[in-house]
Amino acid sequence: MSELRRILIVDDSRMVRASLIRHLKGVYDTREEGNGEQAWQTLVLDHSIEAVISDLQMPVLDGFGLLERLRGCKLKRLQDIPFVLISGDDDQETMERAERMGVSDFITKGISATELKTRLGNLLQFVDTRQSLEDARVHQTQDPDSGLFTRRYIELQSAQALSHALRHHADASLMLIGFDNFARLTEQLGERKAGEICLKFARQVADKVRREDSIGHFSPGRFAIISPGTSPETCLVFAERLRRAVSAAVITSGGKRLDLSMSIGIASVLSDQVTSAGALIDLACERLDLAVSSGGNCVKCNVRETAEPVAPSLGIEQALEFLFAQKSESVRQQLLPLSERLLPFLLLLQQESGVDMRLAEVCQKLAERAASR
Repeated sequence: MSELRRILIVDDSRMVRASLIRHLKGVYDTREEGNGEQAWQTLVLDHSIEAVISDLQMPVLDGFGLLERLRGCKLKRLQDIPFVLISGDDDQETMERAERMGVSDFITKGISATELKTRLGNLLQFVDTRQSLEDARVHQTQDPDSGLFTRRYIELQSAQALSHALRHHADASLMLIGFDNFARLTEQLGERKAGEICLKFARQVADKVRREDSIGHFSPGRFAIISPGTSPETCLVFAERLRRAVSAAVITSGGKRLDLSMSIGIASVLSDQVTSAGALIDLACERLDLAVSSGGNCVKCNVRETAEPVAPSLGIEQALEFLFAQKSESVRQQLLPLSERLLPFLLLLQQESGVDMRLAEVCQKLAERAASR
């Protein structure tokens, strides 16, 4: 015989509780409490309760107080639990207040057994349907809205890549990419607009990764890339290129330029000696959090100092983008190679204008500065 679903009945009248219990006997398991405070304690401890039938007027904590606690609770099972209010002869204003607070349904104390069981059955069926949809969404491989892989799929791919890496003594890396100050960006633009900006970036990245790599949502403002057979050194070069591209990008909203930057945490099977997908993901998360707490706009990984790649030289167009974005430090670090590339143009400009720009002296000063570092 299957276990009956449990309903909590809350009323300071023993007669009312007894009547409702008789109505539900044989179809539902019941538990009873005499006031809202006792009911709250019971709901926190008893995870088997699936719905609440509560009176409005009760001592210690009334029906409104209990409903408010449930809808404001951090426990999702209590936030969403069906709450049926015994309305009695309450006025329309009282019922409207209960609806605003999130009541699921109303019944009267004289309700028939058939109607009560029908009402509860409909509410619990709705809960079951919603849970089935949520479960299906968690286990699907691609988000229908974005086309990107889901976090669940990334976790499965991480486990598969790690297993292959350990069997063949190969490497596999996970990059966790997050926009700095995403909460502030969401507050500034709204959740929908902030999500659209991040999604647009993720789709651009998806076009640049290998076919064997998988990119997907990880959490709001964060994306993950699992790269089988890829070393952390290779990931670092790719990550730095992404980071610089976002820093230099000119993205506007409402006519104002957005100050966007990103941080990236990288974890790899061999260099980090991890033996589970969970450990690989957790380590990438820790490094991303470290990058953010260090001020953001940086990459954290376990790469030997001798193997740390030299940052690729800036192109002229990218250098101009940095300057227009008022981020001159990245350009200042590569003034010498940039000036050498511009020198033929400047010499022609000097020749055509007839103005001595003292280019030889400028180049010499830059060379001396570079040598002294």
